[in-house]
Amino acid sequence: MTQYREILRLKSLGFSERNIARSCGVSRNTVRKVCEQAASQNLSWPLGETITDRRLEELLFPKEKLVSNRRLPDFNTIRKELLRNGVTKKLLWIEYCEACRQNQDQPLMYSQFCYHIQQEEQKRRVTMHIPSKPGE
Repeated sequence: MTQYREILRLKSLGFSERNIARSCGVSRNTVRKVCEQAASQNLSWPLGETITDRRLEELLFPKEKLVSNRRLPDFNTIRKELLRNGVTKKLLWIEYCEACRQNQDQPLMYSQFCYHIQQEEQKRRVTMHIPSKPGE
């Protein structure tokens, strides 16, 4: 993780961006972006003890929350249908798309449909690793 606090501390001590980058193990562009963002947010050293690197990252580079207007498929039904002979993900996706269009919803593309099915199956997968040494 980028050491945002250390970058701001070294910058306040007058170190060059090149030396800060070398010291923190990041690129000069990262140092420049952090310093520019800190200046635009009126953040300067010393920072409060409550501001961690993670909190500082949220302040400097807020992530946009993606709001999707796409309807997710019913994973329980899909799991049951895939157990039947002749049923493929492609057929289920076509049925899902038709149902979405009837309800005026925007369907997922096929790759995202398969991705969400895979993620749902990962939650249900039961595995147990038993550590053993070779030959035992």
